[in-house]
Amino acid sequence: MATPAQTRYSVGLRSRGTSPRRPLTLLSVSGFGVYVYPNGYFRYEGEWKMGKKHGRGKLVMKDGSYYEGEFVDGEIEGNGLRYWAKSGASYSGQFSNGELHGFGVLQCGDGGRYEGEFSFGLKEGHGLLVDKDGHRYEGSFHQNKKHGEGQMRYRNGDQFEGGWLQDHKQGHGVMHFKDGSVYEGQWRSNQFSGKGTLLHSSGVIYEGPWSNGKPRGQ
Repeated sequence: MATPAQTRYSVGLRSRGTSPRRPLTLLSVSGFGVYVYPNGYFRYEGEWKMGKKHGRGKLVMKDGSYYEGEFVDGEIEGNGLRYWAKSGASYSGQFSNGELHGFGVLQCGDGGRYEGEFSFGLKEGHGLLVDKDGHRYEGSFHQNKKHGEGQMRYRNGDQFEGGWLQDHKQGHGVMHFKDGSVYEGQWRSNQFSGKGTLLHSSGVIYEGPWSNGKPRGQ
């Protein structure tokens, strides 16, 4: 976020050792201060260094959203807490250049929760996601999607472990169904596809090729 470093603005700003009665140039301000941006939307209270937000502080937006944590040379950088008033979501963890970056916990307004790695605002790397419906996924993410190897536990009791491609089961995987049936084999777009074996709870076993979730040719 751009800094108001070259703006002359004395209202609401105080710096240690500087009289608030004199006009201040933010380039010269260091220490603790309060600054209300000219557009009236942002308000910052915290530490400054040579006219830039630096150290710990809180940036509040007019709609009630805010960031509280570390700043470096005017940018949100380090550890902090971000809250979005419109959605009710909150994030606690690492930031870089104002983005969610590193390890953190994102609590969504709909009740979902993600704990894991981020890369510039997107889920990237290893993480644990519990969605609003109670489904629980732990594994690899790429650009906000389940991608790579991971385990999924569904609310109804089904469990899957295997490969994912952009939020879809893809490649080799094993699904344990709540009725006791087990499928192990290839998947494509969330369906049995390719070579696989189904041990049905009734005792029936089918081993062979599958297509679109059904035994091929049957």
